[in-house]
Amino acid sequence: MRFWKEHVALRVSLILILTVVGLAMVIGGWKMTGEMTGLIIMLVGLVLLIAALAIYNKPFQDERRR
Repeated sequence: MRFWKEHVALRVSLILILTVVGLAMVIGGWKMTGEMTGLIIMLVGLVLLIAALAIYNKPFQDERRR
């Protein structure tokens, strides 16, 4: 996708923010052993980490294959 190739600073800052917040949520949820809230926090953190990975991979996606 052309947008992510042209806006490198936005892409890097989003990846950094999502990674830091996602890791913090996973670690914070991990410390809440035995509580359902901790599991939900960890799952949301995992979604943020996967979103950061998707943003990282977007510029390398082949535009012909959709």
